[in-house]
Amino acid sequence: MPVALRTPRLLLREWRDEDVEPFAAMSADPAAMRYLRPLDRAAATEWVVRMRNHWAAHGFGNFVVELPGEAPFIGVIGLNHVRWTLPFTPAVEAGWRLARAYWGQGYALEAARAAIEDGFGRLGLAEIVAYTVPANRASWRVMERLGMTRDPPEDFDHPSQPKGHPLSRHVLYRLRRPEA
Repeated sequence: MPVALRTPRLLLREWRDEDVEPFAAMSADPAAMRYLRPLDRAAATEWVVRMRNHWAAHGFGNFVVELPGEAPFIGVIGLNHVRWTLPFTPAVEAGWRLARAYWGQGYALEAARAAIEDGFGRLGLAEIVAYTVPANRASWRVMERLGMTRDPPEDFDHPSQPKGHPLSRHVLYRLRRPEA
């Protein structure tokens, strides 16, 4: 059964075939990918396939974010198993990326909050992590507004980047499920 989440302004839903093109366009925008590894059309398609497979295998993943009545695709936000072997894994990561036209309007926070609540509620997760490069202060602010905390000794070098690359070093934030 498909999973969808609603917030006051947004619909978070599973992927459709027609989402590949807007995702590829967003992934080709240098501003949107400033702190991420750039994706060409083939890599963007591969990323979508990986997300759909994650959904099929685990019952959760990155949602497509819609602005109902205005835009069928404004970005992707959700939860994924961290696929790298790192000191804090196994772990589930919250992640977000929005098309540039939708920055600065609180959509990332609103959608990430819904995905995290789903993770703690429906999925029963005990902890969710998030990480980004040190220069990405906008993501830091989202993490902090979500109630996540950082312990600087846990910062790490991402294995997908060569040591010393500007996208190598990452800050790690954690959020534990609230006690009932």
